[in-house]
Amino acid sequence: MTAGFRYAIFDTDMGWIGVLGSAAGLRRVTLPKRSAEDACQLLCVDDAVDSPSLFEDLIRRFRVYFSGHEVTFSDQLDLAGTTGFQQRVWATTKLIPYGTTRSYRWVARQIGQPDAARAVGQALAKNPLPIIIPCHRVVASHGQLGGYSGGVTTKQRLLSLESSGGTGLPDYS
Repeated sequence: MTAGFRYAIFDTDMGWIGVLGSAAGLRRVTLPKRSAEDACQLLCVDDAVDSPSLFEDLIRRFRVYFSGHEVTFSDQLDLAGTTGFQQRVWATTKLIPYGTTRSYRWVARQIGQPDAARAVGQALAKNPLPIIIPCHRVVASHGQLGGYSGGVTTKQRLLSLESSGGTGLPDYS
């Protein structure tokens, strides 16, 4: 299943990150983990080739991001096997500026489905590329964090990291 895939595992100020890519682009990213083994286990990289040199620039940008600085992730993404709805949600989520938040309802309105806030949450829960697709920036309309695949504590840490160096105030619209 992972034939032809490349991966890298590396450390950051927040923990160990794993990235998996194909010829089409980035396929998966882990959130920070306690160990390299934990990050590697989440990638399902049994048949993939360890190729950190292919990801040097991305690794550098992740390290800068996790040290508290704004970074642009404009990498090519491999979203094979995902739905059109998920892709629209994720594309909209990528538009949320560093250091700011938007609500699930805001994302739903942006994709033209104002009553789909719960479906937006479900799509974000399946985001294979956290940080690159910054689903941690999406919160409940009343300002509470809502859920997060990496846990609410990780979501809060990411939002705090961005707010310390980010621009703008939270927007719960």
